[in-house]
Amino acid sequence: MAQRAGVSPATVSRVMNGRFVGEPQVAERVRQAAAELDYSPNHLARSLALGETKAIAFLVPDLSNPAFQAVLSSLSKTAAKDGYRVLVVDSGESPTEEPLLAAEARRRCDAIVLCAPRMSEDDLVVAADALRPVVVINRQTSRVSAPTLSIDYRSGVESLARHLYDLGHRHLVFLEGPEGSVSNRARLLGLEDFERSTPDVRLDRLPVGAGSEDGLLAAGDVIATGATAALAFNDLVAVGLIGGLVERGVRVPEDLSVTGFDDIPFARYISPPLTTASVPHEELGVQAWSRMRSLVRHETPEHNVLFQPRLELRKSTAAPRA
Repeated sequence: MAQRAGVSPATVSRVMNGRFVGEPQVAERVRQAAAELDYSPNHLARSLALGETKAIAFLVPDLSNPAFQAVLSSLSKTAAKDGYRVLVVDSGESPTEEPLLAAEARRRCDAIVLCAPRMSEDDLVVAADALRPVVVINRQTSRVSAPTLSIDYRSGVESLARHLYDLGHRHLVFLEGPEGSVSNRARLLGLEDFERSTPDVRLDRLPVGAGSEDGLLAAGDVIATGATAALAFNDLVAVGLIGGLVERGVRVPEDLSVTGFDDIPFARYISPPLTTASVPHEELGVQAWSRMRSLVRHETPEHNVLFQPRLELRKSTAAPRA
């Protein structure tokens, strides 16, 4: 095409990449030659030449979780308005694999969003520095200089426990999430706050996990505690738990109240509709791109945000039987 237009290959590259500052007639000759030759740009070559891919990576611990899907969907749609694509990496709830996967993904993209990273605090600090531009979602830390968007899980789970207490429940059980989950540790702190203020409550804890199958398998152990109400790590665990309880002839909420966390889309449509703490997943995606866009443009991003969950009272909770 350079020969057809009578210019150098470098000039063709600058014109096609929008970086030509020479005579308008020269640029027009290049565009005319491109039209005559039905030229289609090589996007990979263009990315290498410009040092950008117009893509960002999204690292998530479990893409099957509708909460993370909602963040991804919102992030993708918002980034697309600025011409960026989102490539997804699922770490499979493996804290040790996350740093390696994040580094591999970052080599193929202009930036990376770490969503609910399970890696250790030390690994996160190293990753956030080495992989920048980085935005961190669902993880609050003062040691990372990257923009963060997080959820106040501590106050959220305390509000759920307080709701059960106000209904009259005095024996609760918490179905813990993954051991490496920072949000699980925040929930445990919230429950400790709750216990300090309600000395007449017994609160048991069961190591369970983050998926619906984990909740289903935990049903027998939950029943064995004798608790009248269960706080699940998230909505998926709660949904699985309700299924397991029903299989064993335990009615929800007549025999045992159940709460979740996240307010995933179908939480209100299961039977009974799930009482939960609502998290603005779509807004997390929008705000994540807002900050990432500033970073890739070498601008100052907006401040960090700690979102407060909203209590959604539905029919999976009720007063305990007399």
